Amino acid sequence: MTRLDRYIARQYLLNIAALLVLMFTLIVAIDVLLNLARFFDAGADISSSESRLRVTVATILWIIDLWGPRTLQLFGHLYGMVLVAAMGFTCAQLVRRRELVAALASGLSLQRIARPFFVVALLITGVQAVNQELLIPRVAHLLTRGHGDALRRSIEPFEVALLRDSAGRILYARVFDAENNTLLDVHVWERDGAGRIARRIRAESARWDGEGWALTNARAETRAGPTGPTGSIDTRTRPIERLDTDIDPTSLVVRRFDGFGQNLSWRQIRRTLANEQLEDDARDRFQRLQYGRLSTWIGNLLALAIAIPFFLVREPRNMILQTTRCAPVAAIALVGAAVGPAAAVPGLPAWLGVFIPAMALAPIALAMLVSVRT
Repeated sequence: MTRLDRYIARQYLLNIAALLVLMFTLIVAIDVLLNLARFFDAGADISSSESRLRVTVATILWIIDLWGPRTLQLFGHLYGMVLVAAMGFTCAQLVRRRELVAALASGLSLQRIARPFFVVALLITGVQAVNQELLIPRVAHLLTRGHGDALRRSIEPFEVALLRDSAGRILYARVFDAENNTLLDVHVWERDGAGRIARRIRAESARWDGEGWALTNARAETRAGPTGPTGSIDTRTRPIERLDTDIDPTSLVVRRFDGFGQNLSWRQIRRTLANEQLEDDARDRFQRLQYGRLSTWIGNLLALAIAIPFFLVREPRNMILQTTRCAPVAAIALVGAAVGPAAAVPGLPAWLGVFIPAMALAPIALAMLVSVRT
């Protein structure tokens, strides 16, 4: 990279960092102000003291503990918008100082000046990839906490409502302990072709061993159907040790908490998709999560390519006016890149449908870059 490339890249990175800090601070401050009473109640529970100083310190620690992991998730939601906004600020600085005019006078084209912006954008996208695949999955259990879950380090045990697996079985458990991957007081009902209960499984507990649920003190009650002149039902009971189903601990947490699937890594999603018993709807959903993040990363880069021609100008202009023109176009591109991959496209496989927004943005980005007058 030339000295000019390094200069533009440095200014761009500084603006990205400043915008991220500003937006993080603003979002956290708004949340704290709106839920101040809850935070102080949690601080009082943590400190177990009537001292205002201790309660205040405990409240601050709880805010840091709650929002520390959330900033990783927040970065993934904001970085696309920040890339476009920081580019606008950087170009405005270059225009105000007449540095673009000097660069053009030296023989550089505006397309060439845009190169450091895309290099930095690729770098930030790589940071988001590391964040999504390595950091967020490690703190995924902390992202389910609310304002009242003071310093809780794991997912709180919850009841498993009636769930149907791909084999048609209905599963219920009084408690699921996500930290130990254990179900308590398990009930499973299997139905025949007519929808009647053919077998019922009761277990004191069940523990996930990586491939299925290992049952403890479990018995299966099988109904053979009406027999004899009175039409009584022949019931047979026998012990059972395992239950093989596509309902694993990850799917239980995903169904319990909306959006939890977005916190899974590519490897975790692939492991879930490798289950042959996975329902078609669930398979499509996980495939959209898996490939949708690739589409979002590409879409954010294309949104930057669409927005940058508004700010790379040959002569000084009113940057506020340029921002007004760019804002709706960039907003539509960013929203399409973020929301589009989550929508199912009829007639297309899930892994292909998520790339429709990127395919739509690609020719627009190419046309915008080619249209730059230099």
